[in-house]
Amino acid sequence: MFSRVLAMGALVFASGALASPARAAPPIVVEHIDLIDFPDGEAHRFDDASLVIADGRIVYAGPAAAAPSPAGAKRIDASGKTAIPGLTDMHVHVWDEAGLGAYLAYGVTTVRNMSGMPFHLALAERIANGELAGPRLLTSGPILNSKGPNAQINHQVVETAEEARKAVAAQAAAGFTRLKTYSNLRRPAYEALLDEARAHDLKITGHTPEGFRAEGVPFDKPFAIGFEEILDDGFETIEHTESILWHGLSDRLDEDAARVLARKIAASGTPVTATLLAHHNLVRVAESDGAFAKQPDAATLNPVTQQTETEYIAFWAKQDAARHLEKDRFIGTFTRIMDEEGVTIVTGSDAGIFTNAPGVSLVDELELLVAAGFSPTQALAASTNSVAGVLGLAGESGCLAAQCRADVVLYACDPTQDIACTHQPFAVVADGTWHDRAALDAMLAKAARPDVERTIANLVEGMAAQGTPLDPAVLGN
Repeated sequence: MFSRVLAMGALVFASGALASPARAAPPIVVEHIDLIDFPDGEAHRFDDASLVIADGRIVYAGPAAAAPSPAGAKRIDASGKTAIPGLTDMHVHVWDEAGLGAYLAYGVTTVRNMSGMPFHLALAERIANGELAGPRLLTSGPILNSKGPNAQINHQVVETAEEARKAVAAQAAAGFTRLKTYSNLRRPAYEALLDEARAHDLKITGHTPEGFRAEGVPFDKPFAIGFEEILDDGFETIEHTESILWHGLSDRLDEDAARVLARKIAASGTPVTATLLAHHNLVRVAESDGAFAKQPDAATLNPVTQQTETEYIAFWAKQDAARHLEKDRFIGTFTRIMDEEGVTIVTGSDAGIFTNAPGVSLVDELELLVAAGFSPTQALAASTNSVAGVLGLAGESGCLAAQCRADVVLYACDPTQDIACTHQPFAVVADGTWHDRAALDAMLAKAARPDVERTIANLVEGMAAQGTPLDPAVLGN
């Protein structure tokens, strides 16, 4: 595994070719660390190794005897600690910069925001420039949807081909590089959206569009846009196993049918962000008569957007949990089947909405994958190496090798042996910056103190930019 590391380490360090001129932090040498990487989806270990980081990149990872010794380096004795690549949450909703530290506090060093507004582009730039501590922030543009049962207040509604083309062109002009689709999209709008996206070289991700939902769909009539029609449309990822169950299987809990569909998804090469937690936490609210919505981690959820979730939480608090447990289990089973059939599964948690708190929700997602039949190694690979492949960053991200981005999480335990280990990082390196446990705890505390006025201003600005002005009064704050 580490032959490439040894060959490249000294060269990269000497040349400084990957250096970022904006960085002035001293190099970091982590000594006596056990390294675990997942370059092929398997766990590759190197015990009692050295990890050398400079200018936001790993410049060496391997035997201590061959490690470079950069002048002025910060040296850290990590005896008894295990390091893996930083984790990625491919489905989050960021509402205020205060919450970003909660991701780092749980080892999440990259997030993909799935309901973009202009302030997300500005946040991403500030993080990249080192002006703000947080995970690398990727973002879609505003959610594109049509009117229907799944329309929400923050969606950019497009009903016609012309409206869709105009919306896509505007998102491209604003600087967004990926679009998020949603389930109500009508066929003319969706097809125009695809065409315009290709013209602007934009990636597509999100819910699979179903078209107009006529009475009787899907139990008595088929969807206006069939799930399988979507599979050759080049989605970066399809979001939510639960949504695939609905659109692809009409909510039938049928393992044989699930396996047939999984083979078709695999043949298309379309990755899936499973988000098992999205449905699982609904069940937890039902099981607890709503008490789960007030669990300690909920303190890091943004109070402005939580106000809009009040009725939804009340609805689920009254549900009979037993009615939803079988579906909850099946969503995990279906995800495991997709993995078995060759679908690339990546990790996402839908953090930032409902009861899904930032950061901790991703490690909860890892535990759900393991409960569904993934090994800890498979779950961790889905959050590191697999994500890098989906994003076109294989060998540059989600890895512990020379030239890899210096996103690393350290534990006092081995997460490939016990996935629960991921709940308590010892330290996190994000884009080359070292954050010890005290710093991570301070980030969690800050995440529980979001700026309400700033959040409202961001939302008002964003909604105006997408042509759907928002009256702040509807936010209830």
